[in-house]
Amino acid sequence: MFRKVLIANRGEIALRVARACRELGIRTVAVYSTDDRDSAVVSYADEAIRIGPGAAKRSYLNIPAIVEAALHTGADAVHPGYGFLAEEADFAEVCQAHGLTFVGPPPEVIRRLGDKTAARALMAAVGLPMLPASPQRLPLHNILEVQRIADSLGYPVIIKAAAGGGGRGMGLVRRREEFAQVFSHTRAGAQALFGDGRVYLEKYLDHARHVEVQVLADQHGNIVHLGERDCSVQRRHQKLLEETPAPELPAGLAERMGQAAVHAARAAGYVGAGTVEFLVDATGEFSFLEVNCRIQVEHPVTEMATGVDLVHEQFRVAAGDVLALRQSDVLPRGAAIECRINVEDPERDFVPTPGLLTAFSPASGPFVRVDTHGYPGYRVPASYDSLLAKLVVWAPTRAQALERMRRALAEFRVEGPGIRTTAHFLSEVIDHPLFRSAQHTTALVERVLAERRTEPSDRDHQRRVLNNHLYPSAP
Repeated sequence: MFRKVLIANRGEIALRVARACRELGIRTVAVYSTDDRDSAVVSYADEAIRIGPGAAKRSYLNIPAIVEAALHTGADAVHPGYGFLAEEADFAEVCQAHGLTFVGPPPEVIRRLGDKTAARALMAAVGLPMLPASPQRLPLHNILEVQRIADSLGYPVIIKAAAGGGGRGMGLVRRREEFAQVFSHTRAGAQALFGDGRVYLEKYLDHARHVEVQVLADQHGNIVHLGERDCSVQRRHQKLLEETPAPELPAGLAERMGQAAVHAARAAGYVGAGTVEFLVDATGEFSFLEVNCRIQVEHPVTEMATGVDLVHEQFRVAAGDVLALRQSDVLPRGAAIECRINVEDPERDFVPTPGLLTAFSPASGPFVRVDTHGYPGYRVPASYDSLLAKLVVWAPTRAQALERMRRALAEFRVEGPGIRTTAHFLSEVIDHPLFRSAQHTTALVERVLAERRTEPSDRDHQRRVLNNHLYPSAP
C-alpha cells in the first residue's frame, strides 16, 4: 500500500478520498487554489500545498504544479477524484513518467475511451448494442453533408463532443431548421471545453432512462460489476438524483447490462473503478453510451447497497492487489438513493448561488450518509461546480428509502445571504407520481418545472389524473 497520496481535487470528493486514506493508514497531501484556502480538506489532510497562481479553475488543471507538489512532499501516488484531470490521459502519463502511481486506469485506456467515437467503434466491434449514429469520421467542414447524415438518422438528434463526457459538450436538435446553428454552437463549445472541436451525431431518445453499471477491474484480468444505478433525474444532462437498484426494469435486463459492462471493460483493457453507461428505451432495450474512467459522483449509492468501499478498492487495485471480490461475492441489499444538494436556484433555471453559509446542518439519523465539504462559516466560491453535499439514504425497500429521503431532505438546513439549494426541488421530484411509480425518464425534471408554472388547482388536477392512471381503483 502507498505511504503518501496527493489528492488532485477539491470539495467533497477530496475529503472523501482523504478519509479513505486515513482508514488505510496512508498520509495525505491536499492541493488547493487561493479560492479554496478555507476548504475542509485543507485542514483535514496531513499536508496542504497551494497551487497557482492563475485563474482558480485552472489551478486544478495545472499538471506541472500538481506533479511538483507530489514530488516535493514525497507522495508516491496521486488520486484524481472526478472531474478536472481525472480522465486526462496526459496527466496519468506524466505521473507515471515521474514515478507516481496514478490511481485510475492506464493512460492508453483513458485515451481509448476518452474519444467517444473511438469508444463507440470499439464497443460496436465487440457486440454491444448501439444507438444509430454518424460515421466515426464526420465531415466537419461540410455542413450540408453533416445535415444529410442528421436527416438520415431522423430527428431529434443529439450532437456530442468526441472528447466530451459527464453531460458536457452536447446540443439537442429537434427540427431540421435548428441544425446548423446548434451544430456550430456545439462545435465551438467542444473546442472551448476540451480543446477538441470534433463532434458526432447520435439518435436522441425522448423517453429513455439513463442506467449505468459500476465495474471494478484489477491488473490481473479480474473484473466484476457491482450492480446498476438509475441516473435519469437530470437537468441539462447533469444528474441530480441517483438510485440503486434501477426500479422496475424488465426481468433479466439488469443482469444483461451487468454482463455487457464487464464485456466492455474487458474489451478496453480496463483497470480500476469505472462506470459503463447505457440508455434504456421505452421497450426495455438498452444501448451503450460511454465509459467513465473514474470514480463517479454517485458512487455512495453502490457502496450503501453492496458494503464495498470503492475508494479503498481503487487504492488496492492501483497498488497491484488482486481483487478480493468475485462476482458471486457481490450481493446488493435493499435500496439506496442519493440527492445532490447543489447551491443552485431551481426557480431561476438552476443558476448557481454561491456565498457565505451562515447555517449548515446536514441531515442525520439511521442509514443516512452525507458526503460534504460544507460547514457553518464556509464561503462557497463562485469559481467551481455548485455541488455542496451528497445526501444518501438506504432502506430495505425503495418505498422505505423514499420516505427516509423525504425526511432527510426536510431536515437538511443550509442558510446564507442569497443561498438557495436543490433540496426542496428534489423533495418535489421524489413525490411526483411518475417517480414514485418508477415510470419516469430523463424528461422528468422538465415536467416538474412545467407543472410548477401552472396554477396550483391545475397542477393538483394533473396529479390526480396521473395518479388515477398509474393506480386505477380496484373494480
